[in-house]
Amino acid sequence: MNRLKELRESRGLTQTDLGKILNASQNTVSNWENGNRRIDNERLLKISEYFGVPVGYILGADESSASSKSVA
Repeated sequence: MNRLKELRESRGLTQTDLGKILNASQNTVSNWENGNRRIDNERLLKISEYFGVPVGYILGADESSASSKSVA
């Protein structure tokens, strides 16, 4: 989950900060970022909404983040 770490750091958040936003422990956030634990669907959607990126981007399937999409 390197993208989760990148998104978190781009907002200047610590793992503890993100954990508070998502109602998760710092250890859980660390496990998500290291790929040791999967993010449940509810939190995955919350992360997507918070950072304004598609779920696929967080999971590594979508190469473009919402911020890099062109506006029509």
